[in-house]
Amino acid sequence: MNLIIRQLVEELHEHGIYLPDGEVRIGSFGDSEALSNALILLIAAGIKRATCSLLWSWEFEDDALPKPGDIEIVLDWHSRPTLVRRAATVEIIPFARVTAAFAASEGEGDLSLSYWQTEHWRFFSEECLRIGRVADESMPLVCETFDVLHVLSGFKSKVSD
Repeated sequence: MNLIIRQLVEELHEHGIYLPDGEVRIGSFGDSEALSNALILLIAAGIKRATCSLLWSWEFEDDALPKPGDIEIVLDWHSRPTLVRRAATVEIIPFARVTAAFAASEGEGDLSLSYWQTEHWRFFSEECLRIGRVADESMPLVCETFDVLHVLSGFKSKVSD
């Protein structure tokens, strides 16, 4: 566990929040402050219960893929802890094979597969440019469902200040 994660876990303990066993990581949502805030609010409200990312990005960053049971401390756009979630399921699925049920579980827009495809194509196309890949229908996505363990409203971290 790296130093920042260890410090955040210790601060959570000081506030009476104890994390279950599992790999702990730090994560965030969205590619803008507005999107980050909107997605965090959807998660906190219980509407968003899934997320996906581009497998190629994980490989580009040389990061370990999430696995069921992993714990994530989610930071907002300003690197402040906002909630803690635990991965329930993780599957690698080509973009074109994402289901309407999964799209709805992401909790965004009108919850339709069409909305999901439009918005995620934009997002993944930009991500592919960043990592030197070309977006296509077969690009592998890391599709994850999760449970929210703690919403950290009002939590002030010394680590993110």
